[in-house]
Amino acid sequence: MDDEAADRGQHRAVIGDAPRRREDGRFVTGRGAYLDDLRFDGLTYAVLLRSPHAHARIGRIGTADALALPGVLAVLTAAEARTDGLTGLRPSVEANVQTGEPFRFLAQPLLAENVVRYAGEAVALIVAQTRNQALDAAERVVVEYQTLPAIVAAQDALAADAPRLADEVPGNLCLDWTWGQTKQVEAALSTAQHVVNIDLDNHRVITNPIEPRGAVGVYDGRYTLYLSSQNLHGNRDAAARVLGVDPSAVRFVAPDVGGGFGAKNFAYAEHALMLWAARRVGRPVKWIATRSEVFLSDHQARDHLARATLALDGEGRFLALRVDSVANLGAYMAGGSGAVQTNQYPHLQGTVYRLPAIALRVRAVLTNTTPIGVTRGPGFGEAVNIMERLIDAAASQCGFDRIELRRRNFVTRTPMTNAFNFTVDSGDFRAAFDAAVDQADVAGFQRRRQRSEAGGRRRGIGLACHIKATGGLPTENVDIRFEPDGTVSLITGTQTIGQGHETTMPQILADRLGLANATIRLKQGDTDLIAMGGGHGSSRATYMAGTAIWHAAEIIIAKGKRIAARALEAAEADIEFDNGMFRVTGTDRAITLLQTASHARACDEPLDTYHRWTREAMTFPNGTHIAEVEVDPETGSVSLQRLTAVDDYGVIVNPMIAAGQAHGAMAQGAGQALLEGAAYDPGSGQPISGSFMDYAMPRAADLPSFDLSFAGTRCTTNPVGVKGCGEAGAIAVFPAIANAIADAVGATSRHGPASAFQVWQAMRVRSS
Repeated sequence: MDDEAADRGQHRAVIGDAPRRREDGRFVTGRGAYLDDLRFDGLTYAVLLRSPHAHARIGRIGTADALALPGVLAVLTAAEARTDGLTGLRPSVEANVQTGEPFRFLAQPLLAENVVRYAGEAVALIVAQTRNQALDAAERVVVEYQTLPAIVAAQDALAADAPRLADEVPGNLCLDWTWGQTKQVEAALSTAQHVVNIDLDNHRVITNPIEPRGAVGVYDGRYTLYLSSQNLHGNRDAAARVLGVDPSAVRFVAPDVGGGFGAKNFAYAEHALMLWAARRVGRPVKWIATRSEVFLSDHQARDHLARATLALDGEGRFLALRVDSVANLGAYMAGGSGAVQTNQYPHLQGTVYRLPAIALRVRAVLTNTTPIGVTRGPGFGEAVNIMERLIDAAASQCGFDRIELRRRNFVTRTPMTNAFNFTVDSGDFRAAFDAAVDQADVAGFQRRRQRSEAGGRRRGIGLACHIKATGGLPTENVDIRFEPDGTVSLITGTQTIGQGHETTMPQILADRLGLANATIRLKQGDTDLIAMGGGHGSSRATYMAGTAIWHAAEIIIAKGKRIAARALEAAEADIEFDNGMFRVTGTDRAITLLQTASHARACDEPLDTYHRWTREAMTFPNGTHIAEVEVDPETGSVSLQRLTAVDDYGVIVNPMIAAGQAHGAMAQGAGQALLEGAAYDPGSGQPISGSFMDYAMPRAADLPSFDLSFAGTRCTTNPVGVKGCGEAGAIAVFPAIANAIADAVGATSRHGPASAFQVWQAMRVRSS
């Protein structure tokens, strides 16, 4: 970086610059304000008594002994919740996004009543003056259970004799939906020269953010909840519905949030429970999940079975795709899990490739497992995994080169519309693919393979192309306020959970208004600050809030021209704006934006601007990831040797922050591919991956240095030109690694992560 660029990065970092994250200074000096750091007068502590059974009838709940213990203020059950008029949690989307057909679901009770449906479901809430007192009291609550048969696998839930979880969901089936060109697909399959089938299990994962979920409820005539969440306004509205009050009676506040990854996106029972408990005991009530509770009760992700069939002609051109899939939603349809199956999952099936016909069947079932929510790339990750694994299977079975097979079928021009009539505005899929192939030195792979074989190890290379629609909730707003002290408050309805928005959002505003970054203060994380907010999900924040900032800046400039014209005694038509200055055209007379804001405030015509907008289209980040692995043929142990990515995120606001987001997603994708898998005992429904002793997270030693580059095509659906960048790696790395393992040993596990045992077993099955 030259001196001029460095100076600009220090004082006025604009779109494309890479200043250091301004929030990091606060974090590394211990001045962060995570939920557990907050202090409250008269604080009490809550503990949730959770079911030890995956499926059981509840008989008597005895609370008298617990209530008699010192310091105990309340022991609350479903009976008290019903008496106080509380209702259950409903999913955020209750009908098929494409057809409007209502889902079949049971509202999730705040505290289990009559039946528990998964191990870890809350049965009673204990509030005491200390946490230890609450824990002691929880041990004295007597719950009589009559255990029932449990189901944990999606296919078992569909059996005619399967235990039924709820009368409201006949046959445990929330959704059975067929969509697409079924007749055209069947005709293509009957006449195609090549037909390839594959069965896949996109296995369940547990997201495990660094900061566990938590909530502190306060009631002083109005409800206030301090919580660790990535979607404040939506979760506030859900809690208000449960409590039976207007959303204006509830305030949600999230200070610094230590990660979310989707697990903190949707409503939980604990949100309403802590507010209700605070009203009941007349004091603030605090609950912070233990790591065990994270494993038991946080929304989990994936768990998606699919049988996919691809038809090809003799030259390898794709003719048709058929997918029959079953999604395991867990014990309740929670949050947006139904929307994932009817929006994200079907949205971009096979879209980077020319596929003239697609037939899709989606079923979603209930089981006695923790409810499913979302994690990076929900639905899109499942769809991309199917397509990329299917292409490699087709290449292997039909004698095609897998690189050339992809090249032969890429969509070559955008905008394009896929078989489901979804339009992608921009992207050069072939160019990103070719760049990744060159960057990964695929041409030199055989030399690396020979070196590995000389050392007694097998080496494989795998590719995956990804695409995702980003945008999330369709409406967003910002409020820009010019403060008397010369600073500018930028208030957003999105919120940061570690992505660096305190740096990137001011960059966008600085770029548009010519302001020094130091003058701009991002304010977020409080529902009282701004009317609404779509939160952080679906990599939407930079697109949605950034576009709102862009439009608000245009309004500010238009207002400012009127004020500047009066201050400079010129006609408004003669005022031009550039680099933070209003000037009279052709003269040296000028006034800064901040001076103009001061004049405007004095005239009672402030430049303060609120802007709310609704998108008409999504953004579509895409790219190619290439993985190389080594496999020990004696043990099945897999080592990830190289990981190359070329990603298209459109205009990059801050390359350093975009790279950090991509690296995190790539690590998460590698974790699912090689290490992470939620497991349940098939007989009892007990989780058997309930701690870090049983659930392997990726560590630095498990990952190579990432070779990441950007090859952006400007997005045309927003004036900033950005595309969401937070999820691509989690989508692409999983199938890339799976394909690399298959290339190394001729087989790969299609059920669960590629642990040493799974790979060793797959190798033995293939050789037998």
